[in-house]
Amino acid sequence: MTRSRQPGGGPSFSRRRMLAGTAAVFGGALLTPTLAGCSTSAASGITSLSYWHLLSGGDGITMATLVADVEKKLGNVSVDQTVLAWGAPYYTKLAMASAGGRAPDIAIMHASRVTGWAPGGLLDPWDLDLLAEFDVTEETFKPRIWEKGFTDGKLYSVALDSHPFIMFYNTDVADEAGVLRSDGTLIETTTPDEFIDMALEMQAVTGQHGLSWGYLNDGAQLWRLFYTLYKQHGADMVLETGKPAEYDKDAALESLEFMTKLVDGTVAATNSDINNGIAEFAGGRSGMLFSGVWELRTLQDADIAFDASTIPTLYGTPAVYADSHTFVLPHQSKPDETKRRAAYEFMSTLLKGSIDWAGAGHIPAYLPVVNDPAYDDLIPQAHYANAADLINYDPPAWFTGSGSDFQNYFLDSIQGVMLGERSPEAGLASFISRINTLLSKPNPVTA
Repeated sequence: MTRSRQPGGGPSFSRRRMLAGTAAVFGGALLTPTLAGCSTSAASGITSLSYWHLLSGGDGITMATLVADVEKKLGNVSVDQTVLAWGAPYYTKLAMASAGGRAPDIAIMHASRVTGWAPGGLLDPWDLDLLAEFDVTEETFKPRIWEKGFTDGKLYSVALDSHPFIMFYNTDVADEAGVLRSDGTLIETTTPDEFIDMALEMQAVTGQHGLSWGYLNDGAQLWRLFYTLYKQHGADMVLETGKPAEYDKDAALESLEFMTKLVDGTVAATNSDINNGIAEFAGGRSGMLFSGVWELRTLQDADIAFDASTIPTLYGTPAVYADSHTFVLPHQSKPDETKRRAAYEFMSTLLKGSIDWAGAGHIPAYLPVVNDPAYDDLIPQAHYANAADLINYDPPAWFTGSGSDFQNYFLDSIQGVMLGERSPEAGLASFISRINTLLSKPNPVTA
């Protein structure tokens, strides 16, 4: 889900790593058997691991630094990173590699995508006993995050982080508007009307908008806010293959209606995309911004006074939309046990040193990192760390999850609602009809 807007750069990659990345762009077609299956070198005593991920920009720089740190700490593990384009290109190539016998030793996946992969044999489960040897256990994760890694009773993913959809706010604007408390936090709003009133107070200061939120041509932004509000109703959405979607129609419509009230041209722009929304907030032309934690560095570079928190609970049940970057073991029919153990050690060592990952805005999933006093010094990260207790992933289904077409289907049905071109009822009916069509089909991975 991460879309970092940081400049490129960072640690340099060896020629070998560059070749691996180039070949992977073409689905691994250029990988020779020797390069794709590098094994432990008996002469050097170094175990070489292939590691695929979709982290670019600032996140990619941070990940490269973390990997280099792990290599230094372990001394006997070398990690070749292959970075692929975010979204469908990444997941398509990873699936092809797993099915075609060219799987990397370890990879990153969004937690929300694992549900559709694990039943088809594209992933190998983690060994709980071996994980425990490296201090990775249920007790070292928040319950919602640990449990999300399981499919059919087996652990298929171990979370690196959670990255929720949150609210940033300009403390100078809020203070001038009279909505900032003495401790530097916003006044509490517990209803939609209270939130709109607060936004209007900020709009009176900025002269442009009280809130920035971009949604044009962006199903992810639309879905993240909708699902946050929907879950704040205490509502569930059950998507079971072979059955119609189960959902709370009243909660869904009320959420959509509130979203349309936000984009009235005063509270927020009527037709903004996320890039314009971020630029508006970074330029001090709005008081609040709804977006993901991955925008933290962009806002820090903007040199404005800001803080962050979870989106206020407006419908009674504290809830936020989020996903997690997780470590998975792409399926290998005959895994090299030395390399497999090294993958466990690499992953656990990176988790233990993930305080630097928090610098990118993400909430580290490994609890000893978040519970360390050093994390409390990270502001505003420490102010929204409670989101890890409230997160809600996409409703599990073979077609949902970050980088899937699911959120594009939501865009197709709901953008017109935001633009006033169709009613919330019509938009919701269109979306549910599209989902029911998908639910009538089997998971293509297992079919």
